[in-house]
Amino acid sequence: MIYVFWLAAAFIVYTLVGYPTLLWLIARLRARHHQRGDILPSVTVIVVVHNGAARVAEKIQNTLAFDYPQDRLELIIGSDGSSDATAEVVRSFADRNVKLVESSEWIGKHHVQMLARDIARGEILVFTDVSVRADPQVLKKMVSHFADSSIGAVCGVDQMLDSKKGRGGESFYVYGEMGLRALEARVSTLVSLSGSLFAVRRSLCDEWHPDQSSDFFLALHAAGRGLRAVLDSEAVAHVGVVRSERAELTRKVRTIVHGLVVFFAHLRLLNPFRYGLFSWQLASHKLFRWLLPFAVVAVAVANCFLWESGWFYRLTLVLQLGGYGVGTLAHAAKRMTHAGLFRLAGFFVMGNLATLVAWWKFCQGEKLVTWEPSRRD
Repeated sequence: MIYVFWLAAAFIVYTLVGYPTLLWLIARLRARHHQRGDILPSVTVIVVVHNGAARVAEKIQNTLAFDYPQDRLELIIGSDGSSDATAEVVRSFADRNVKLVESSEWIGKHHVQMLARDIARGEILVFTDVSVRADPQVLKKMVSHFADSSIGAVCGVDQMLDSKKGRGGESFYVYGEMGLRALEARVSTLVSLSGSLFAVRRSLCDEWHPDQSSDFFLALHAAGRGLRAVLDSEAVAHVGVVRSERAELTRKVRTIVHGLVVFFAHLRLLNPFRYGLFSWQLASHKLFRWLLPFAVVAVAVANCFLWESGWFYRLTLVLQLGGYGVGTLAHAAKRMTHAGLFRLAGFFVMGNLATLVAWWKFCQGEKLVTWEPSRRD
């Protein structure tokens, strides 16, 4: 049990602290740079909605307000089995080069993205969500990276519209993930993109997986072709907060299931002899994070058996149980989710619970292709 305890503890420390620290050190020693240029390629913005009549007009107006030549900008709205007035709202913008792609059945976001891709004319495809708002300069900032032929994809930065009102878990995840992506982009390439806002070369979309998350598999496509996916810290995607903890848990489970599906479909990228540093990044950022709950359970179980082995093991067990108690209390007493310690513990508990549920659903063969968009403020 001593070996189990220390091996599992080392795995947890590496995943949460060691990997980001190593990325930071490598970035200090050999950060990669690329050229940016004042280019204006044709761009197609693709937004998929399900019953989004209440918000799609605002999204269209926000996109059409981008500071980009209108003759080089195309907007495609994909309606995924919507039963409300989504299609009628989109058609009212037909005279402003806004196109509609409809699926009569609820077939899934990424499938409808593929339908939009089929009619898109842009050299650069930009994918974003109906709830996301972006500044007028965002397109020019993002496409400037494509002046360098080594760049295959550009990811925006998620920013919560009101982090003080947001669920603690989501805020921690967003800021932590953005920091990690910034380091990965400096070292090599991003392991995944942000579904809120990202841009890719049209050629990366030739191979499409309609039952997989495009923000993950397109980053893997880039790495597989020797191209880089980078982060633009100035391309901000303003994202509303999920309204409830239950919705946040559901969203997280769905995201992890999607990630597992993509990961196991691209296992070849774990070959370090062919993909080098990226293989290490992919394993550390994705696989190890998804295995984290099993290491947490292993540490706790081993710690119980080691109670009589000395004060150190007694202390670590008490700290673990106390942390899980605080995290559980944070979700039981909603007012406590805004306190720093409670937010951190609550995020840890929810994240591990969501990962375990996602593994169960994935092993059961579920892909969660259809989706119910999270309600955000």
